Amino acid sequence: MTTQIWHNPRCSKSRQTLQLLQEKGIEAEVIEYLKQPISEAQLAEVLGQLGLTAGQLLRGKEAEAKEQNLGSADDATILAAMIACPKLIERPIVVHNGKAALGRPPEAVLELF
Repeated sequence: MTTQIWHNPRCSKSRQTLQLLQEKGIEAEVIEYLKQPISEAQLAEVLGQLGLTAGQLLRGKEAEAKEQNLGSADDATILAAMIACPKLIERPIVVHNGKAALGRPPEAVLELF
């Protein structure tokens, strides 16, 4: 099975996580989710693999989250907002063998291997 990293090259944690995978010899398909749209089904699947709600994966400090008052929104509303504005998705996410981990800290993704 392939390994994927949902990556934002402008994010230091995302860059650190990708570098860590490379240092460990783990080849990962890089999904630049700000350029390659993520479907609602993909995001819902990854949320299940992470064991998180959409609210827990929300970058609540982003201006868009505050403007849309997503801090008090239900998961369906947050999920729709994340699809419309992918930078609201916390990053990086590594997916491997039907499981996923959030790279905060980057070493947390190593539990997948």
